[in-house]
Amino acid sequence: MFGRSKQPELNVLVLRDADVIAACVRQALAEAGPEQRPGLEQAAALIEQAAAASDADLRARWVHERLAAAGHEGPADSVRAIKVLREAAPGLSLLSAVQLSKDAAAHRP
Repeated sequence: MFGRSKQPELNVLVLRDADVIAACVRQALAEAGPEQRPGLEQAAALIEQAAAASDADLRARWVHERLAAAGHEGPADSVRAIKVLREAAPGLSLLSAVQLSKDAAAHRP
């Protein structure tokens, strides 16, 4: 206990830049010719869909991606999943890993 410094905890921060991307696509759509419009309209719809995802959905996706990359196929909130998640993100505290895994199990992307 004495002399040991607490390791900094890795926090998962959800960054959203869909609004910037959407503005760029809308600008391109405004300047597009008829042959480009269908593709840009589809891109705009996909961006809107991605922007509508909640923070919980994005955190769940992050967890599921880490688990899949490590080859974990079981439940996201299992003890093994928590271990895999902490190995994938070494600075992640046990408490954060447990909470993220529980949230990921509840919010399957």
